[in-house]
Amino acid sequence: MAELEPGDLDVDVEHITIKGIDGAAVDAVHARPDGLPIAGLVLHPDIMGLRPLFDDLCRRLATHGFAVCAPEPFGRASADAMTEVEARMAHVRELDDDIQIGDLEAAADYLVIHDDVRKVCIIGFCMGGMQVLKAAATGRFDKAVAFYGMISVPDGWQGPKTRQPLDTASDVCPTLAIFGGVDSYTPAADIDALRAAWADRPDCEIVVYPEADHGFVHAPERPTHRADDAADPWRRVLQFLKRQ
Repeated sequence: MAELEPGDLDVDVEHITIKGIDGAAVDAVHARPDGLPIAGLVLHPDIMGLRPLFDDLCRRLATHGFAVCAPEPFGRASADAMTEVEARMAHVRELDDDIQIGDLEAAADYLVIHDDVRKVCIIGFCMGGMQVLKAAATGRFDKAVAFYGMISVPDGWQGPKTRQPLDTASDVCPTLAIFGGVDSYTPAADIDALRAAWADRPDCEIVVYPEADHGFVHAPERPTHRADDAADPWRRVLQFLKRQ
């Protein structure tokens, strides 16, 4: 396994609700280190949403000095219908990106108010990485990290209120994007298109692990997890987020 190695700080983790831009109560995980955090970090989980894996990941990130808030992306859907990945994948096209990204901005606001941070970054995985690529262009976040986020919205996920990440890719904040070289969700042509959009952006970086597949870093229980390839991205992420 190559989970993110914890830092030195003690952390409190709690389950909270934040208020979405539509007034909905959105479940979230909040983790805060002892002392004054170095920055806020909004975390968008993968398509299966909040679960113990992300409680633990929020905690691990907070041990490195970040105040972390991770909202549930499917909080407005029927809970009974969201227990299987197939149901969630079918529901993605029903999501409203204004609301989804609004929840990420609300999580950032929560960190500013409750944790007294001035800088807020964002990180996401899989579907969350795709949403991070969009949120990074809103002007709300100081830095962004997208783990294997879809650069083009997959077939079946495009709905009437779905944005394409490439449409605003040139407007993102400083962003680190991590991909697997054999990930069918992020084909080489899409990565090349993102690289072209960032051609004049030295503050944006793409890292491809040639033999890695989708989801190879954040979930050690996945068959696609690659311990050797997972350790290096975490090192890069911490360096990127802490860099002044």
